[in-house]
Amino acid sequence: MFESAELNHDISKAVYRREQAKLRQALLDAQNELRQSGHFAVLILIAGVEGAGKGETVNLLNEWMDPRYIQTHAFGVQSDEEAERPHMWRFWRALPPKGRIGIFFGAWHTQPILERVMGRIKAGEYDRRISEIQRMEKMLCDEGVLLLKFWFHLSKKQQKKRLKQLARDPKTSWRVTDLDWKMLERYDDFTAVCEPFIRRTSTAEAPWIPVPGADPQYRSLAVGRTLLAALRERLDDKPVKRLPDRTPPLLPALDRLNVIRALELDQPMTKDEFRKEFDKWQGRLNLLSRHPRFSEISVVAVFEGNDAAGKGGAIRRVTRSIDARRYHTVSIAAPSEEERAQPYLWRFWRHLPRRRIVTIFDRSWYGRVLVERVEGYCSEADWMRAYGEIIEFEHALARHDVVVVKFWLAISKDEQHRRFKEREKVGYKRFKITDEDWRNRKKWDEYERAVCDMVDRTSTSAAPWTLIEANNKYYARIKVLKTLCGAIEDALKRVKKNKNKKK
Repeated sequence: MFESAELNHDISKAVYRREQAKLRQALLDAQNELRQSGHFAVLILIAGVEGAGKGETVNLLNEWMDPRYIQTHAFGVQSDEEAERPHMWRFWRALPPKGRIGIFFGAWHTQPILERVMGRIKAGEYDRRISEIQRMEKMLCDEGVLLLKFWFHLSKKQQKKRLKQLARDPKTSWRVTDLDWKMLERYDDFTAVCEPFIRRTSTAEAPWIPVPGADPQYRSLAVGRTLLAALRERLDDKPVKRLPDRTPPLLPALDRLNVIRALELDQPMTKDEFRKEFDKWQGRLNLLSRHPRFSEISVVAVFEGNDAAGKGGAIRRVTRSIDARRYHTVSIAAPSEEERAQPYLWRFWRHLPRRRIVTIFDRSWYGRVLVERVEGYCSEADWMRAYGEIIEFEHALARHDVVVVKFWLAISKDEQHRRFKEREKVGYKRFKITDEDWRNRKKWDEYERAVCDMVDRTSTSAAPWTLIEANNKYYARIKVLKTLCGAIEDALKRVKKNKNKKK
């Protein structure tokens, strides 16, 4: 790829002016059509050799099209806020919504390449980062994002010439830094890493597009034409009749393998016993949240369960145990228009906590494999691939010392009916019961099967499910607190152990 990018591609000024005018109009028309349709988002990744015209091209795209509908992000050194989240967090937060164009200048490729060249990461970690990138880009494409990746290239001789030209001109000398000259000195090292990196991350869904950077007129037309062709191909694609989903259906869950039916839902605990246990575990959780090493982790607690299973009550007992400045509760309902314009996991990534904070999700990303699956709000292919995407998401959290604790609160069908009737009778509980709750009861078996599949496919060592027998609310609330305390204690021990290893 690099060899072809090093060839001369000269274009005359007359040809450039003529082609540029036509290209600019066509791009504006396509951008306007994209904005009006809102069918998909466009994400442009800009990467490559220093001095190859990346910045000039980004500026040109903003000049040629309507910048009000282009979101440009240049990713440099992580801020303190970004460093306290998994490294993909800042990219998720910046994704463009449907109908818009996003430009990432130095995205998720930059850091692993730089760290590998500098010898800061070993081969195993480097390979893991590449796999993470491959999965991220596949997910974006599966979600309908038009992903274009441009690699700007110069030969070593061309790069040296380019930097000297910029440095000599007082108007552009500011653009050449000491780091640029250091990068030139390590040109061969970067090439040795970048060539195999590009091959491994260039996929059928998201191939790298080489851009020769020596001639500014050629590279500008090359990027503009490629963007236009990709936009027109997607915009002009006539809708076709959707074929039946060919994904083989899941095997019926056998009763002997049904983890929900295997639970003994009626667990004994009196109100007096609960009060004694609650005081004990409330104090323990509070002390853990104020432990000196707690500042080096964060906690994500996920609450899922049957309707009326007591999620709200369990959450309140957790929040009563923690300083209000140390937790944040996120209640998940039907996605908003803003959230529907983004990949599915976007609305969960943006709520991830900083260090020393507990974020509680009252329902979560598991909606895709539960309610969306059962109610047919997404295709079978979508919820089937969601298992893998969720596991990757949770592993990314765990690798960043985020403690992921997941609860499924289970009650019997008879107990749910009793609680529904009680809610209808009690005035201050009436808001909790809706026609939808009664309707969902008719699909009890389908939801139960979905829950069993969810637990089986997404309970991992990094983020295991804890099943809560919740017919007795007192027992359920104490089990939640004990589990949460145990997970945090284990995390604090790991932090201490890792510190001792580094000494």
